[in-house]
Amino acid sequence: MYNKAILMGRICNDLEVKTTPSGANVLSFRIAVDRSYQVKGEERKSDFFNVVAWRANADFISRFFSKGRMILVEGELQTRQYVDKNGSTQTVVELVVDSARFTGEAKQQGGYSAASYAPPPPAQHPAEQTNAAPAASNGSYTANDFVETTTVDDDYPF
Repeated sequence: MYNKAILMGRICNDLEVKTTPSGANVLSFRIAVDRSYQVKGEERKSDFFNVVAWRANADFISRFFSKGRMILVEGELQTRQYVDKNGSTQTVVELVVDSARFTGEAKQQGGYSAASYAPPPPAQHPAEQTNAAPAASNGSYTANDFVETTTVDDDYPF
């Protein structure tokens, strides 16, 4: 059996981490995901999904995300039932988060985004700097950005 879902959308509500009686942190929220198609002359429709994050994932999401921010969540779909205040049994489908990621949206009001992060360039020996091709500034590379290396020695490490 295989149960994997990946959703990318905007967080619909304020995030509040709660703690269970056993001490585990849990975060429940909804995300709005735009449909891939739009009927001409109408607004684009969105679907709303329940998301639950536990422990470290709950802490990470509550720390770096907020209402209105785009998020990518990956996990398993699960169903659970409960009895509402009217005595009716309700079924809820929710995504239980295995991982959450930044989407690369533009930086907003001091928030974090993958687009604003760039790792420092690797340190190079001065002699290697003349032979190395420059890295592309947007984080993507072409075949011209790589230097071909040749093995001078026939000694293999195995």
